[in-house]
Amino acid sequence: MRHREFWALVDEVFGRVYGRTLAGDQVIGALENRTAAQAIEDGVEPRTVWHALCDALDVPQERRWGADAQRPAPPRG
Repeated sequence: MRHREFWALVDEVFGRVYGRTLAGDQVIGALENRTAAQAIEDGVEPRTVWHALCDALDVPQERRWGADAQRPAPPRG
């Protein structure tokens, strides 16, 4: 997963404004008590950050990949 794909999913799954707020404010233990945005800036693999964000917010599997049913889910790192 690339950075642009991560941010596109954030926008699609959570909505642009709310998603960007979550990514910047929600501290996630699985990311060593960083926000998703901090983890991305620190070089953590975007798919790892995506899974941690979705896990922390209890996003069901069927919603994690947006509206594109053909989009393959990135494997867990």
